[in-house]
Amino acid sequence: MTSREETIVVGVDGSEHGNHALDWAIKEASLRRARLRLVAAWHIPVTVYSGPGYVPTVSRESFEELAKETGDAAVKRAGDAGVKAESVVREGQAAEVLVDEASSADMLVVGSRGHGGFVGLLLGSVSAQCAHHALCPLVIVRPAA
Repeated sequence: MTSREETIVVGVDGSEHGNHALDWAIKEASLRRARLRLVAAWHIPVTVYSGPGYVPTVSRESFEELAKETGDAAVKRAGDAGVKAESVVREGQAAEVLVDEASSADMLVVGSRGHGGFVGLLLGSVSAQCAHHALCPLVIVRPAA
């Protein structure tokens, strides 16, 4: 009987909270001898086109390139820790892309956005959407107090 290698999907965006989630997932993958699928989702926010006659100074390619750089940096970080990882860069809303990428995974790991105080108890919109729709176990990593 061949054992299947576990896969842990991690949302990466280069933020402090995303990096906490990545670090947690690297440790967990090391313990489980699992592979990481590091997912960087990108989309062009509607606010970029918010003014009449406004031509944005950013391009579709610049959003995609930033996501690719973020994914590549995360793969390097995992590799430096001895964990196998691959980067997936997809256009779309982060929660939708993460839930889709995790549909056949063993675990989904995301960061939580913290605001401090009482508001810091609330989940960010991506983590809340993942909690409602993920088909696998979900870990929401909050930064250390």
